[in-house]
Amino acid sequence: MVGSIEDLKKLLQQSRVVTFLGGAGVSTESGIPDFRSKGSAEAAKKRFGYPPEVLLSHDFFLMHPDIFYDYYKSVLLLPASPNPAHYALARLEAAGKLNAVITQNIDGLHQAAGSKTVYELHGSTLRNYCTRCGKFYDVDFIANSTGVPRCTECGGIVKPDVVLYEEGLDEEVLSGAVDAIRHADTLIIGGTSLVVYPAAGLIRYFRGDNLVVINMQPTGADASADLCIAKPIGQVLSEDISLD
Repeated sequence: MVGSIEDLKKLLQQSRVVTFLGGAGVSTESGIPDFRSKGSAEAAKKRFGYPPEVLLSHDFFLMHPDIFYDYYKSVLLLPASPNPAHYALARLEAAGKLNAVITQNIDGLHQAAGSKTVYELHGSTLRNYCTRCGKFYDVDFIANSTGVPRCTECGGIVKPDVVLYEEGLDEEVLSGAVDAIRHADTLIIGGTSLVVYPAAGLIRYFRGDNLVVINMQPTGADASADLCIAKPIGQVLSEDISLD
């Protein structure tokens, strides 16, 4: 059913446990481009000679870490701040209404906005580890490095704690996300077209009453959704969302 922000407010007031499953559209409103979009993919292929799916693959990282990091730093390490959607979700959690944020994004903006329970399906750019000795490095170390980041202890290549193509999701993170969805009576899907698996498959674990989709483009869940809102998620999940 096509609905309004007012409909969402009423639904949230009636809900006991809400889970949020979000994608790239949540972060694009903070100025982080969707590297999977047609324009971004074409730009990557023109500049680097490969599509994003190759540039951000496990094998490519091993074989061409210099090109990998050139692309990674130019696309995934852009400075950004939380937007109204991030803050609204943090408020819902603080009010005891939201049990978890499940995100496909790797920018850490949900935590920056104050969210506590965040399942990062694809990891985070904020965490980086030496592939040889395991020493931890923060995002500033990567951003300020020249060329391929090397461990200051052993000289090994430092790898972002993100799930690259050809890599599997963290089982503990995935289990936590599934558990959150199973316990929710309302699932909000926002900023994702549900085309990236296995994240898109999480919806099958939802057995609650209310399925909400907030996305500018149609998704595979629209037909079964109780409420569909085709507006920017930052506009929908804004300061106007209230539990009063």
